[in-house]
Amino acid sequence: MLGIDNPKLLAAIFSICCALLLAIVKLIVAITSGSMAVMASAIDSLLDILMSGVNFMAIRHAEQPPDQSHPFGHGKFETLATLFQALVITASGGWIIYESVLRLSQNNQLESIDQGIGVLAFSAIISWLIARNLSKVAKQTDSSALAADSLHFSMDIYSNLGLMAGLFMVRWFDIHWLDSALSIVVASYILYKALQLIKRSLTDILDHELPDDIQQKIHQLICTHEGPLAGYHGLLTRRAGYLKIMDFHLEGCKAMTVAEAHKLT
Repeated sequence: MLGIDNPKLLAAIFSICCALLLAIVKLIVAITSGSMAVMASAIDSLLDILMSGVNFMAIRHAEQPPDQSHPFGHGKFETLATLFQALVITASGGWIIYESVLRLSQNNQLESIDQGIGVLAFSAIISWLIARNLSKVAKQTDSSALAADSLHFSMDIYSNLGLMAGLFMVRWFDIHWLDSALSIVVASYILYKALQLIKRSLTDILDHELPDDIQQKIHQLICTHEGPLAGYHGLLTRRAGYLKIMDFHLEGCKAMTVAEAHKLT
């Protein structure tokens, strides 16, 4: 389960390599062009590397089998990784807003706008490929960490396209303040999505019960079980990363012996 053929680990490695490539290209262009929009995108790619690296380590730990100290497994490593991602994304969004407001007040001019447009277009295409792959694997494996990573790269697609449009406006109409203004819009959207990730992570950490549709499926499975059951009670459910954990009490018929009741469990 923990080998290199693990689809979740392969997806994490793929996203790390792609994010590294994007970060290097964006940083070079951001420094040469002076574009805050491209710099914001470069910082985002650096965060992608960090996030994907955290996911890689979290997935390896999360899929370790249960042991004496962790009888319910290690699934919450993924949840903690998701929370960490959200907090770092929140910090980066705040930094981008701060820098953008600062540049608006200084009225900085841009150079090499065409380079910025080109690297943002390249980044949008690569981000789409990464997000598509991560989303597919996340659905197959029910991984919250990969789902968070996929969401992050999906956000990159829209932010890159929006920033491209802004740089085109700067080039055509010489509206240099639009670069920083669009960076603020993108950062605000990033903060909104980060808060959603924080909410989901805290829901799992605080052992919130599983959704009603999943509990209904559990109820149907118990009720359709073949055997002399009188019913059940005390159903408790929670999520630990990709694991869904449940606990309930089966009610046996009065005529059953203890040995017969034990076989049902």
